[in-house]
Amino acid sequence: MSMMVSAQQRYQVGDKATTFKLMSTEKQMVSPEDYPDAKGFIVIFSCNTCPWVKLYEDRIEALHQKFAPQGFPVLAINANDEARSPGDSFEAMQQRAKEKGFTFPYLIDETQEIARAYGATKTPEVFLLLKEGDELVVKYIGAIDDSPRDASQASRKYVEEAIEAIQQGKAIKDTEVKAIGCTIKYRRS
Repeated sequence: MSMMVSAQQRYQVGDKATTFKLMSTEKQMVSPEDYPDAKGFIVIFSCNTCPWVKLYEDRIEALHQKFAPQGFPVLAINANDEARSPGDSFEAMQQRAKEKGFTFPYLIDETQEIARAYGATKTPEVFLLLKEGDELVVKYIGAIDDSPRDASQASRKYVEEAIEAIQQGKAIKDTEVKAIGCTIKYRRS
């Protein structure tokens, strides 16, 4: 029986998100606190093995390239249980990051504590966080865009739209869009 994350445990837009300090594939501990100049973060729950993630990897890199200089870097987090998904081991993550030439931190959530705190259920799934004072506030949850299979067919780029709305001081049109992807492999309790 796999443990489902219940609805009330899941962050809602407007919630304050917990910060984290996780090991990157570069063997460095990375935390949002390491980015004093960031305006917010594109936190993406990801992994190595999900075919949906593979379809999005180049778009995730493109988001980082575009928005990190504007103050919204990508922080990708893999929370999959290695016992249930051996292809998501730390070594496999290091290999994937190298193969793909990721320029964003690719972090392992070994205890799954962060994925559980956020209520993440899918890979890839985005939690767009905005710094408000000392707090990280959830502004958008869900899909990267509306075309998982083909980047060129995307008519709505939800994460980009949300960041651009924040930058322009406007309301985000869609604050939550169901993420299409694989389920996070939580440890069987």
